[in-house]
Amino acid sequence: MSFDELFDAIYPELFRYCVRLTGDGDVAEDVAQEAFVRLLDRNVRGDPAGLRAWLFRVATHLVRDRVKVHRNRERLLERTPVHPEPAELPDRVVEREELRGEVRAALDSLDERDRTLLLMREEGFDYRELAEAIGVQTSSIGTLLVRARGRFIEAMDARGQSA
Repeated sequence: MSFDELFDAIYPELFRYCVRLTGDGDVAEDVAQEAFVRLLDRNVRGDPAGLRAWLFRVATHLVRDRVKVHRNRERLLERTPVHPEPAELPDRVVEREELRGEVRAALDSLDERDRTLLLMREEGFDYRELAEAIGVQTSSIGTLLVRARGRFIEAMDARGQSA
């Protein structure tokens, strides 16, 4: 029996079984399809009755696993509930995007070394790592950062923003 013939013969009853197990047609369809995908992926062979039993067993395990995952998520959410952030006001979004553009333009106006220093420092790199990244002595980093910050502030001020 070809895979297509097997699918046509068993899928409808497997789907009905999964609907009864889950109570949800969409989930049942996903589970039934996943069972057939696993049959193909694992290259399971046998007579139609054996393959039918294998598919139903796999579907049962898939449903059981979904239930476990769902319960674990519920338990996790009970312990650490998610509180969505209130929606940001549209004018705040526009202001933030404008500021982001100004900061980007100010950074782009800096030379590569200053931009690299400021961005890497913002990401938490220490002085030694910064020195290695730009090829200078560690003892020079403090002075270079102060100067880079100063040039950044000047660039922001030139755009009418304060840093």
